[in-house]
Amino acid sequence: QLSKIYGNVFTVHFGPRRVVVLAGYETIKDALLNHAEEFGERAEIPIFRKMTQGNGIAFSHGELWKTMRRFTLSTLRDFGMGKRTLEIRILEEVNSLIKYFESYHGKPFDTKMILNNAVSNVICSILFGERFEYDDPVFLTLLKLINQNTKLLGSPMVQLYNFYPSLGFLSGASKTVLQNISELNAFLRKLFQEHKEDLNENDLTGFVDAFLVKQNQESKKPHTAFSNGNLMFSTLDLFAAGTETTSTTVRWGLLMMMKYPEIQRKIQEEMNHVIEPGELPKLEDRKKMPYTEAVIHEIQRFANIVPMGVSRSTPSNVNFRGYVIPKGTEIIPLLTSALNDELHWKTPHQFNPSHFLDAKGNFIRREAFIPFSVGRRACLGEGLAKMELFLFFSGLLRKFVFQPP
Repeated sequence: QLSKIYGNVFTVHFGPRRVVVLAGYETIKDALLNHAEEFGERAEIPIFRKMTQGNGIAFSHGELWKTMRRFTLSTLRDFGMGKRTLEIRILEEVNSLIKYFESYHGKPFDTKMILNNAVSNVICSILFGERFEYDDPVFLTLLKLINQNTKLLGSPMVQLYNFYPSLGFLSGASKTVLQNISELNAFLRKLFQEHKEDLNENDLTGFVDAFLVKQNQESKKPHTAFSNGNLMFSTLDLFAAGTETTSTTVRWGLLMMMKYPEIQRKIQEEMNHVIEPGELPKLEDRKKMPYTEAVIHEIQRFANIVPMGVSRSTPSNVNFRGYVIPKGTEIIPLLTSALNDELHWKTPHQFNPSHFLDAKGNFIRREAFIPFSVGRRACLGEGLAKMELFLFFSGLLRKFVFQPP
C-alpha cells in the first residue's frame, strides 16, 4: 500500500534505523540480481549480532560468508541434497509421520509439533547422520529451544531491542533468546565432542563430521573460517532454516486442503492415475503430477510465510533507479509484494493453483515466484525444501483426507 503512494523504492524508519524498502517483483529482481554486489551484504540486526558474534552463514559477511556458503552448499550436495539417497531418508520420515497420524484414528489433533519433529529429523540426518525418535528427550529439548527463539525473535520486545539496543536491560524477551542460545551452545558442544571422538575421515556421517575434518585440515592456519563458533552457528542456521519454514508451509497446505476440499480431491485423483496402489509419491512422479505441483507452489505463494525476506545492506553508496542509497543502509526486499504483484498474478489475493498451470493443465514456472528470495543471499536450502514439500505434502494426501474438526 505504501508503494502505491511513494513508489517501489521508499524509506521507512524503525526507531532510529532508516530502512529502504524495495517493492514489486521487477524492483526486487533489479536490485538483487542486476545489482547483486551493491545489495549483497546482510544487514546488521542487533539481536542477531549479539547471538552469533558474526559467525555462521545467515548473518556473516565478506570472505567469511563466501567461504561458509561455498563449503555448506558443497557439503549439502555431498550428503544427498537433490539425490536419491536423501529422498529415501525423507520417505522414511514420511512413513513415520503417517504412522503417527494413524495413531489418532481420525480424531482431531494439533499437527504443529509433530510436523516440526518430522521435518527437523531430515535436517538432523544431514547434520548428524542420524534421526531421532519423536519422543527423544534430547531431540525435544533442541526443538523446544529453537522454536521458542523463533517465536521470540518476532516479538514486539525483541523488535524494540533491535530499535534501541541500549535498552536491552529492559527486554526480558531478548534475555531469554540469549539464554536459549547459551543452552543450545552447551547442548551442541556435547554433540560435537561425541562426533570428534568417533570421527572417521573415511566414513563421514554428515555436515558436522565434514566440518570437523576441514577444521583439522586448517588447524594451523591463523585465521581459518572453520572455528568452533562457525561450526556452532552454521549448524544452528541450517537447523532453524531447515525446520520452521518447511513445516509451517506444510501446515498451511493442510489448512488450504480443508478449506478447498475440491482441490484436495483433484490432487488425490491425479495421484490415483500416476501412482501404484499402496505406494507413496516419489520425486520421479513429480513431473507426472502437474496439478499437485501447481497447488504446492500456490500454497507457498499464498502462505507467504517470510513476507519481508531477510534484510540486506549496502556495502557502499548505490545509485539505484534515480536514488542514491548511502553505504550501510538496511534494505528490505519485500517478497510479499512480488508474490502478490498484480502485474504478474491474475488473482493475487486468492488461492488459485491455476496461477501455475497453462491452458492444457501443464505446470508452468512463474518468474515472480520468489519465496526463497533471489541473488547471492537466496536461501541455500531451496532444493531441500522443494523435495520435502512435495514428499511430505503429497505423502500425507496419499494416505488421508483432511477435514475441519
